[in-house]
Amino acid sequence: MDSNMTKEITILSGKGGSGKTTVTGALAVLGKNNILVDADVDAPDLHLLLQPQIKRREAFFGSKKARIIPEECIRCGLCVTSCRFDAIKMEEPPVVAPIFCEGCGLCRRICPAEAIEFAEARTGEWYVSETAYGPMVHAHLDPAQGNSGKLVSLIRAEGRKIAEDKRADLMLTNGPPGIGCPVIASLAGAGLVLIVTEPTLSGEHDLRRLAELIAMFKIPAWVCVNKWDLNPEMTAKIEEASRALGMSVAGRIRFDLTTVQAQLQRRTVMDYPESTAARDIESLWRELSAAS
Repeated sequence: MDSNMTKEITILSGKGGSGKTTVTGALAVLGKNNILVDADVDAPDLHLLLQPQIKRREAFFGSKKARIIPEECIRCGLCVTSCRFDAIKMEEPPVVAPIFCEGCGLCRRICPAEAIEFAEARTGEWYVSETAYGPMVHAHLDPAQGNSGKLVSLIRAEGRKIAEDKRADLMLTNGPPGIGCPVIASLAGAGLVLIVTEPTLSGEHDLRRLAELIAMFKIPAWVCVNKWDLNPEMTAKIEEASRALGMSVAGRIRFDLTTVQAQLQRRTVMDYPESTAARDIESLWRELSAAS
């Protein structure tokens, strides 16, 4: 990566509940001159730890929805019987339920009266905020809405723009769980990926799936096992598998109830510097800083 560009570390987990957001919040404290992006737009929670102050908010229009033009509709019912999502009700006037409409466009194509239009629909909201650790770009999708990958791309682009304007050293992106479209959108252009996993069979399984995806992007990947001391044998197996897959081991984080206490207080674990988790994450940060 060009030394003049802001470096981006994307933190992923392959599954929810591995401690990804806890680690991201802690790294935000340890980094200097940061830009923060919470790309987990379906279920964002980084704001709970960093308590951002919203400075700008924008509506997100991620898809189109059908709307029946009552004065043009001839009440033939073809759209009702053809909609596989049961989104159209032949009431008076006929209506489309936005929460059920998937925006496929079939009803518009088959309507003999051309009485159905498609319009951009608000499906979420995104924000530019300030935190004690740097600007933060974050968002959320409205319930039952799609196109989270498009929203992830939008807020990452906004994060990079702010990073360039402020000449930030690092952009920390808290990625979504899984390996789907939102994760793919959070990977494009990243300089380094940190996978936070846990010492379980499901943790190893999801790590392997995520490693396969990351390899397609040819991005250096590091692995951290959270709560490793709950299952040292599985931790060793995961670290061995990670190296075999071409990934580096960044460190281990011990199980520490202080992380729960920090979450309940809406703080990061780094606010408790004597905790074992805080010390382990400091060591992890030194490894990542040297690598990035």
